[in-house]
Amino acid sequence: MKSSSAATAPRPGPARGRIRRQLPSSPWLFAAPGLAIVGIFILYPFVSTVINSFTDKRTLLPGEYIGLDNFRELLHDEMFWIGLRNSTLYVVGVVPALVLLPLLLAMLVQKHIPGITFFRSAFYTPVVASVVVVGLIWVWMLDERGLVNAVLEAVGVGRLGFLSDQWLLLFSAMAVTVWKGLGYYMIIYLAALANVPRELHEAAAVDGAGAVRRFFTVTVPAVRSTMVLVAALSSVAAFKVFSEVYLMAGPNGGPAGEDTTLVMLVQRVGTGLTGRVGYASAISVVVFVVTVALMLLVLRADRKEDA
Repeated sequence: MKSSSAATAPRPGPARGRIRRQLPSSPWLFAAPGLAIVGIFILYPFVSTVINSFTDKRTLLPGEYIGLDNFRELLHDEMFWIGLRNSTLYVVGVVPALVLLPLLLAMLVQKHIPGITFFRSAFYTPVVASVVVVGLIWVWMLDERGLVNAVLEAVGVGRLGFLSDQWLLLFSAMAVTVWKGLGYYMIIYLAALANVPRELHEAAAVDGAGAVRRFFTVTVPAVRSTMVLVAALSSVAAFKVFSEVYLMAGPNGGPAGEDTTLVMLVQRVGTGLTGRVGYASAISVVVFVVTVALMLLVLRADRKEDA
């Protein structure tokens, strides 16, 4: 009986040998699909854009190396400065609102009151809605004969040119961006608020601190790193805005193109059969440099506060 059981017992030796003979490159085989996607859809387009920015390439022509001529032309291009102005104003107008308002909204929906689940879903609905659908809805509402102007006329204010005035159109697009991004950043703040100890609020309340004081002395310091993250994400997204302004201002960028943003200028210059791909690539490089600079400024401000 002992010899029979010994004969049928599994031998662990070969299995251990197979494990030892695994190739060192085996982990890279699992990462290869992801690395291939990053290389094809991110690294290659980035490198190609940088290279094209130093050429006079067009849509149907390969182009030749022209050095910094595209960047010199940017300095004398009025539309480039208009796009830079509008993109910068977009950051200034949108980022503070997207840093503060979602935090207040998250504090509101964090409370356990009847029906709060409905409001959480309602606040998040614009995030999952298509930006094209959202833009068209707001265009209909802000049209000269739309709902907003009808209400303003009913209360005696009169009709406003939300889609025809240069500044009203830009501020209307900012409002749509803030409205659509509230729910997304609210979710981020909800995750951060869940990690704030309730004992801190209770201790502050015992010391006589009111709701406003607890907000600035307890909540804000506890979620400051999240506020920095939201500021960085919203800054990059605001500077690269395209869809909202394009849908509300049209492909020409509003009256006389005064509401054109940098990304809209890239699309306008670099597309079509006669598109100047090299010049559009140069504008794209400027957009990339500015967005990286914005993120570095936000991170540096955070480090100064930590110091």
